[in-house]
Amino acid sequence: MDKLLEARKIINEADKEIAKLFEKRMQAVKMVAEYKMERGLPVFDAAREDQLIRNNINNVEDEEIKEYYVPFIKSTMDISKRYQHRILSGANIAYSGVEGAFAHIAAGRIFPDGNRISYPDFKAAYEAVEKGECECAVIPIENSRAGEVGQVIDLLFSGSLYVNGVYSLDIRHNLIGLKGAKESDIAEVISHQQALDQCATYIRSQGYKATSCVNTARAAKIVAETGDITKAAIASRETADLYGLEVIRENVNEASDNTTRFVVVSRTLSKEKKDHSIIVFTVPDEAGALAHAINIIGHHGYSMRHIKSRAMKDLIWTYYFYVELKGDLQSSRRGKYMMEELAECCDKLKMIGTFNENSKI
Repeated sequence: MDKLLEARKIINEADKEIAKLFEKRMQAVKMVAEYKMERGLPVFDAAREDQLIRNNINNVEDEEIKEYYVPFIKSTMDISKRYQHRILSGANIAYSGVEGAFAHIAAGRIFPDGNRISYPDFKAAYEAVEKGECECAVIPIENSRAGEVGQVIDLLFSGSLYVNGVYSLDIRHNLIGLKGAKESDIAEVISHQQALDQCATYIRSQGYKATSCVNTARAAKIVAETGDITKAAIASRETADLYGLEVIRENVNEASDNTTRFVVVSRTLSKEKKDHSIIVFTVPDEAGALAHAINIIGHHGYSMRHIKSRAMKDLIWTYYFYVELKGDLQSSRRGKYMMEELAECCDKLKMIGTFNENSKI
């Protein structure tokens, strides 16, 4: 047998084995997609992909062809992601508000293949997941300018769902109006009160009348429906596109560091290792009880990124504590021991989620 025929025979045999292994791999990919659907996890995980490439490249012994393996495995992962997207395209994602609201935008960026379903408020979106109407919900938990969203933190404390991700969305307020409208045409600006407050300096400088609305997306809808060139809304670029409006002036908010953190909640807690954990707890009404709990956390080597106290609705003058910790409580012995020790001094203790820091969308 000449060299060419021998090479072709080897390639055919290798391709046959690759096909079998490809099928095996894709079956595992399907399992991953189903796992992610249950826990409200996005398809793309950059850290996991980088780790996979680093690990697998060491399996190639021939230094001359090592560089060609990287695009090969990347192509394989791209195919896997497309398959996961197809499986996850049926997932229902709850959010609070209307189309074009920042929660709608956040849900679309985290789950580009999901079916985004609108609910009138945070509680309704949360309960839609508890009832099984949706696989997960994307709801805001904190804004860098306005502070925490207390109602959402209360839902995390009292509800049955788990946080499997925290994502930061930069909020950019734009002046949007009818096509062809200029700043000099505008007399009235409509938006959510918080957006109006964040753009107050610009609004005053232009002499506009400010009118409060239930949210930024509804304001854009009003402007589009009235067809009045003297009316404008303050909202995102995505909202302008959604309602057939155009951006008259970009970034009219006073501060450039306006960011909202959104949590993804689902019925099951992810077992993937993350770099942050969230717990909630109550302590007895005794001197030093909170200090004792905090000392336990510190003793086991965990630093608190956030600690917030919230009044309990059913017990007057009684509070619970929401804590974000740096570190993973699920995959380490010290995390297990810390939770066991905390349970002895807390009236109620609950692990409600894990997430990776600096997940921007």
